[in-house]
Amino acid sequence: MESFIVSARKYRPMSFKSVVGQEHITTTLKNAIKNNQLAQAFLFCGPRGVGKTTCARILAKTINCTNLTDDIEACNECDSCRSFNDSASFNVFELDAASNNSVDDIRELVKQVYIPPQGSRYKIYIIDEVHMLSQQAFNAFLKTLEEPPSYAKFILATTEKHKIIPTILSRCQIFDFKRIKIEDIAKHLQYVASQEGVAYEPEALHVIAQKAEGGLRDALSMFDQLVNFCNGNLTYKSCIENLNVLDSEYYFRFVDYFRAGDISNSLLLYQQIIEKGFDGQHFITGLAEHLRNLLVSLDPATTSLLEVSDNARAKFVQQAQQCRLQLILKYLEIASDAEYRFRDASNKRLFIEVALMKLANLLNANQPVAAQPVATPQQPQAATKPQQPVQPQQPVQQPQAQPKPTQQQQPVQQPQAQPKPTQQQQLVQQTPAQPTQPTQPQPVNPQQPAIVVKPAQIKIPTNTNTSSISINPNPQQSANPVEQKKKITLSQDELEKQWRELAELKKHTNMEVFSAMNEKEVKFIDQENFEVVVNNNIYESNLKKFKTDILEALRFRTGIDELNFSIRVVPLYDESEAKLYTSKDKFEAMAKENPAFISFRNSLFQDIDY
Repeated sequence: MESFIVSARKYRPMSFKSVVGQEHITTTLKNAIKNNQLAQAFLFCGPRGVGKTTCARILAKTINCTNLTDDIEACNECDSCRSFNDSASFNVFELDAASNNSVDDIRELVKQVYIPPQGSRYKIYIIDEVHMLSQQAFNAFLKTLEEPPSYAKFILATTEKHKIIPTILSRCQIFDFKRIKIEDIAKHLQYVASQEGVAYEPEALHVIAQKAEGGLRDALSMFDQLVNFCNGNLTYKSCIENLNVLDSEYYFRFVDYFRAGDISNSLLLYQQIIEKGFDGQHFITGLAEHLRNLLVSLDPATTSLLEVSDNARAKFVQQAQQCRLQLILKYLEIASDAEYRFRDASNKRLFIEVALMKLANLLNANQPVAAQPVATPQQPQAATKPQQPVQPQQPVQQPQAQPKPTQQQQPVQQPQAQPKPTQQQQLVQQTPAQPTQPTQPQPVNPQQPAIVVKPAQIKIPTNTNTSSISINPNPQQSANPVEQKKKITLSQDELEKQWRELAELKKHTNMEVFSAMNEKEVKFIDQENFEVVVNNNIYESNLKKFKTDILEALRFRTGIDELNFSIRVVPLYDESEAKLYTSKDKFEAMAKENPAFISFRNSLFQDIDY
């Protein structure tokens, strides 16, 4: 039975043209070979599985080829190419620095460098995982790396460039390999699948490419695993099941539930995800990525940023057309914040569920504002009929029942027929047009103006109890609701209490504000103004900096909208009187308080050099 060769080795690129996703590297190397401008040392660095060692081998084979093609590729026919393909070349050496990282290993390599190549132009050394060399090995390698023989070429490869000492970096041409795009990996997987006779779905290959995270070797390894799992028929369902990838259909359903304001189904769907074994971090990261894809799908010019299959791209475009830009931005803001704060949450499931509730309730929270003009016209009528329209009629009927002349009853009935309906509506709504209404009945009944003024005296107090209606016999009292608003008073003790409590709250959010507010004296100037006494300019600066936030919090806590404060600096001591004391001044000050210091000095010393 023929031995199995994994796809990562079987379909390893053998030429610059077959390298996937690293055109900026291969083009530079081919031009250097073409122009005969090869450096003595190269450093290939980048993530795993992106082609560093492969490009090093292709470069080694190409520069020793004696019959290059027109596009600067190895011919694979000359003796040098055939020996390289058979892994029998005497002029290409591969070393693993992870197991050969001592000074002695590097010294042995340096000795071999000075032996000329046999039957080839160059002698090439490929050192993989070069960052594993010790500090002493790097230092032993410096001189040879900087001034090797003309036939020696060094190709170093590493995944951790930051671990290589700067003196090595300065002696190499550095090539940074990038992660391979998902589209490029998917196309290469299609080629491998067609060569192996494997049936596949394009969505399945995109799932493999996304899971590989830019590494082609990882993608080919997963491809081999899934071919065995699916028995040669790669499907989307089997791929997500085997690779433990959350189905993107869940995210599409979540967005539909968010738009419908369906909190219940959102929580139930999240329960299904938990039962499948996915953790919250995986879910919230995928949700944020899905919302990002929705955002870029709004504009046809940015749909190329979607690294998904054609079918998935069509789904994103279709769902994005059903959402507004502002709505998606709000969704993305909540999801990104949840992803950022998830790590610090103690109850992680509750944290995710609260985020889902916010997302599902986002559209409902904005609906009452837009729907208020449509939904509320009938509600105020039902609420005001038993209270406001019925009660104003009773004080009008009472003067009719009193024993008054009929001449006084008639002018009272006339304004009931015409101006009173409008007055009742305006009184219920409490509009500023109320004081102007009494002037309307006067031209109708000029004979008895005193009686006509009485209906205008019916008013609704501006307190919260709108059902009580009183007759104000004093026409000088204003009916303006602002003037009749109950004024909130605040005592000195209550002000100090609110100030201390706010300072304690700021202790957990902003230490600058807490230090500026903590244990500071506050004094009332009047009911809307007070002053804060501080002892230095730093506290004054911090209070001025955060004055707006402090006032906003205090106004909310006290209910006084016009509350304001000023800052007064009272230094702890008068700086103008401060002076520097010498040693003699200090002794005299102590002796002044305790004369025994003088006798103690005289008993020990005759003369003191202060």
